[in-house]
Amino acid sequence: MAVRQRAVAALPTLMRALRKEAPPRHHTALPSLRRAFSLYDQINLIDNVPEDQLRFQEFDDTGFKINGVKYEGSLLCVGNLLMSWAPKKFSEITVESLSIFKTVRPIPEILIIGCGRYIQPVNPELRSFVRSIGMKLEPVDSRNAASTYNILNEEGRIVAAALIPFGVTS
Repeated sequence: MAVRQRAVAALPTLMRALRKEAPPRHHTALPSLRRAFSLYDQINLIDNVPEDQLRFQEFDDTGFKINGVKYEGSLLCVGNLLMSWAPKKFSEITVESLSIFKTVRPIPEILIIGCGRYIQPVNPELRSFVRSIGMKLEPVDSRNAASTYNILNEEGRIVAAALIPFGVTS
């Protein structure tokens, strides 16, 4: 109960501080799971998130900011592992470019594909390959892919993301 009282007492100060801060113009911050819950729930969520967990913080047209470090180009994330990824545009995503999932254990329950600026239809061969491994496939724009990855990863689920930079349109 004391924690809740402190949180309620701090709320006006927090709101004033948030109103004063303007988001940077050249980067777009990703929506946070923490904003989706009440202040009381935020305290519980923040306490349970490991410090070494990957968190997408921002994105721009050429890359992503993860745990305070800016990465240029396409990325492949599995759990808390981060790798540079060869495809530069959505049409370059092939079974071969996702072949690492033949050997990754445990198998992620879902692969989120960040298609760039716009959602793209996934070819049947790629969809079939992902299903044959035992994963679900979710193609979305890269901004939402990064946010979804954050949420699922914070929940402790085994998740993978293959992300093309947001500025890529085809």
